Amino acid sequence: MLKDVLNRVEGQLSLELPFVIYRKPNAQEVHAILQKDAELHHVRDFSEKGFVFAPFNVESPTILLPLHEQLKADFVKEKLPKGLSVNEQKEAGEEKAHHVQIVRQGILEIGKGTFDKVVLSRKQEVACANSPLAIFQRLLNTYDRAFCYLWYHPKVGMWLGATPEILLRTSNNSLTTMSLAGTKAFIEGEQPVWGQKELEEQRMVTEYINKALQDKVTGIRQSEVESSKAGNLWHLRTKITAVFQNNLSSIIRALHPTPAVCGMPLLPAKNFIGEFEQYDREYYTGFLGELNFKQEVSRVRSQRNQENKSYKTIKTATELFVNLRCMKFTDAKATVFVGGGITKDSDPLKEWQETVAKSNTILQVIID
Repeated sequence: MLKDVLNRVEGQLSLELPFVIYRKPNAQEVHAILQKDAELHHVRDFSEKGFVFAPFNVESPTILLPLHEQLKADFVKEKLPKGLSVNEQKEAGEEKAHHVQIVRQGILEIGKGTFDKVVLSRKQEVACANSPLAIFQRLLNTYDRAFCYLWYHPKVGMWLGATPEILLRTSNNSLTTMSLAGTKAFIEGEQPVWGQKELEEQRMVTEYINKALQDKVTGIRQSEVESSKAGNLWHLRTKITAVFQNNLSSIIRALHPTPAVCGMPLLPAKNFIGEFEQYDREYYTGFLGELNFKQEVSRVRSQRNQENKSYKTIKTATELFVNLRCMKFTDAKATVFVGGGITKDSDPLKEWQETVAKSNTILQVIID
């Protein structure tokens, strides 16, 4: 039962031992991984097996939770009261002014040819009286289509989120990734109408990913652009599939950070972020998820005399998500992180409003 899993996680937290509890998009099962000690493990070359938690800064190490103990239970959705809505949020004057100013500066740099796109973010600190596990359960109830998680290590901190974006999925040698860009608020009964800014941003991200993978995979294919709903927001999405051969580390390093969380070209965009955002993103816009998990797959034999018999094969699977719509817990406070892609067609005030809409994804499950 889920209650038993939550109790085990709560006990892990009381002992200040590392854990992660999570549910994948459109899934029913909740998984938990409990580490038996407080040692801080790092990934060397992505051949390891465990749950990874990576920062935005590629120079910083990726954390690995070994599979010391794994638990799972089915989740049953409940009706829980929602918290703050977007329209009820109070806009902080200095915070708004700073974000609008750096967006304007970003547009100026695009005009100069410094880069084509840059993703600019901000953080917002709010009081949080609810327990992390209570907020995690609200996320499960609210965001069926997102990867919902609560992650903790005593030497790093506690993070929680509901992210809609896949960095990559692998099954043996098959790979799937996606480009996700453009944002519009969800309005009941209406389909999104995308403008030139969002369509151009999506095209740029898709082209970048294809180019980054070109010499590392074979058989690249991409889907048509589609509208994808994540919580109270719409995004543009393109799925990209390919085949790879034992070079997962080089693929991850080529994809992270994508233009959807940093910009392009990568280096000048990252330098601009470091100079103008004026805060450390830490694990926001990093990635997290299952690395090299073994999975059993049932298959039906094709031989005529064994038509109704099945057999099981073992596959190696990796499933990593970009750490968006997330927050960090510190004492009785939560720091929420949000951002958006800036292109030549961006409007600074609309970019601010986009971050307000995105922050509501987390704020509505924090604030009563």
